[in-house]
Amino acid sequence: MPRWKALPEELDSQVREFAGQLRGLVDRSGLSLAAVADRTGYSKTSWERYLNGRLLAPKGAVVALAELTGVQQHRLTTMWEPAERAWSRSEMRHDMTMETIRISQARAAPGEAGVAATPVAGRRAAGGTGVSTAPGPVGGGCDSGRPPSVPVHRGTVPRIPQQPQPGAVPDPTGGGHHPVGGPGERREGGRSRLPLFLAGLVGALLLIAGAVLLTDLGGDDDTGTAAATPSAEPGTSAPQLPAGVECSDADCTGQDPEAMGCGGQFASTVARGTVGAGLVEVRYSETCGAAWARITRASPGDTVKIAAGPSEQDGTVDAGSEAYTPMVAVKKASDAKACATLASGTTGCTTSE
Repeated sequence: MPRWKALPEELDSQVREFAGQLRGLVDRSGLSLAAVADRTGYSKTSWERYLNGRLLAPKGAVVALAELTGVQQHRLTTMWEPAERAWSRSEMRHDMTMETIRISQARAAPGEAGVAATPVAGRRAAGGTGVSTAPGPVGGGCDSGRPPSVPVHRGTVPRIPQQPQPGAVPDPTGGGHHPVGGPGERREGGRSRLPLFLAGLVGALLLIAGAVLLTDLGGDDDTGTAAATPSAEPGTSAPQLPAGVECSDADCTGQDPEAMGCGGQFASTVARGTVGAGLVEVRYSETCGAAWARITRASPGDTVKIAAGPSEQDGTVDAGSEAYTPMVAVKKASDAKACATLASGTTGCTTSE
């Protein structure tokens, strides 16, 4: 059974050629897809998509594969750039096609929405709640079928006679009664509302004065509390991490570098050494501010350790031929050192590149 599936026929020729180059590199390395995924930081499923032409490998994955297989990064990225442009053109054509389909469907939608509403010929008469549209007998009446009419009053509103007030004298002209005291005393209702208004105004002023007094009495405590509370200093917020990266600096200590997203395109080998047949490396991620140790070409029982000052992390080869340690936080790449102890007892450490 062949290792690779046939590439899709609709694939652009430049993308097809680049996928073939990646397949050749993986074949010559002799590594399985699981091993490639573990060493590059990109999942096995992603590499299956890259190598079968279902997805174009991102530049970070290409750089990681070049580092893994010993190929010059510039040579591989130079081949990747025209493939990436061809892939973008294909996606643009696909998006334009889908947009055209959506526009066509939107234009056709009004004609498929349903039949236009027809005018209603009349109301329901069976339930007794509607009004029939059939003409009634001439002359009208209660049973004529027409809705009852509402009488409309036209003209001025009749004036209600005013009751005489105590002390009022009759108006000899027939205009009613006038209160004693002259015309200036007719608005007794207005004078009776004035004391109420003044009382309300005084109450409001008293409430405002009390609130101001209480605020002044408690001002010292509030000022002391505000002064005792330190304001947040600018620049102390957490750093913005790239998508997929889950930790940085001290938060990464003891964490799995692959699970936290610190591997792949965010990591590089800064020191290495040979112990027996095994290769020991210090992997460093500037983005995460952390380092870890990795051993390859190893045997079950071999151990590897990363140390940065007082912090140490260990890893053991349980099965297969490689292992790596959890991370330790470092300020710079040279702060970390990796050492390995083989099952045979041979030991060795890395040297800076």
